[in-house]
Amino acid sequence: MSKPYFESFREPLTSGFRITYVTAPGGYHPPHWHEELEILFHLNGDSDITIEGKKYQLHPKHMIVIDSRQVHSTFSHDPTSMFVCIHISKSYMEKYIPGLSLYEFRCVPDDVTDDNFQDYLDTCMLLQNLTKAYVRSPITLSMETEGYVLQVFARIIQHFSHPQGTVPVSCDPLTAERIREVITYVIEHYKEPVSLQDVADQLGLSKEYFCRFFKKAMGMSFLQYLNEVRAAHIYQDLETTDLPIAEIMDRNGFTNQKLFNRTFKQLYGCTPLSVKNRRARG
Repeated sequence: MSKPYFESFREPLTSGFRITYVTAPGGYHPPHWHEELEILFHLNGDSDITIEGKKYQLHPKHMIVIDSRQVHSTFSHDPTSMFVCIHISKSYMEKYIPGLSLYEFRCVPDDVTDDNFQDYLDTCMLLQNLTKAYVRSPITLSMETEGYVLQVFARIIQHFSHPQGTVPVSCDPLTAERIREVITYVIEHYKEPVSLQDVADQLGLSKEYFCRFFKKAMGMSFLQYLNEVRAAHIYQDLETTDLPIAEIMDRNGFTNQKLFNRTFKQLYGCTPLSVKNRRARG
């Protein structure tokens, strides 16, 4: 199984899709985005998936589709929850369906209707079969995997896609683009000192206006978001390295010990030392 992840998938997919079996570090994955469409299939536990500011519940053996470039975050109520996570390049898949990039995708359990309920269940069953094939790991696994992914995506196209511009959006395109730009900047620079002025300058805004803009769009301050990103990386390093906590903090851009401890406890309900000790007992 893959280790907990926190990364932005911006490199091109040579095969058109990528499958990972993942958890979020400590149960929480801060807001992020990527060019690829994402299919999340919950294997165990319950999670909250927030897409463009709206929260959805995801239960075991259910799926949710996150369209290309949508800002989203994940909170798993059980930090050992695991997902099948499939990233699909819409542009690559245009070799099968020209113009596919001009379609938008919306498939969340809350919005499944009586008319497409069976289609939703059938697609979830294909994802279950994909997982079973992974566990069996037959010699034909790569062939079966590609077949299942193409079947899953074909059903999603048939039953859960809409022409561009026909799906209501939660914020205007300029706001969405600015938020993606901020997130990208944080992903690239979170290990360095980052000031409000630095990010405001990236957008060509005053510091005061940027603070109000980000809080309204994201429901949290920019500094809170930056600290959450750093804390998520630190959690992952605590689980995967033997470095001292102070060194892990420093390499991930967190310099305020008191603020770090408070942020970490609020996000994960435990201390960094308890995560490190759990790994040592492991």
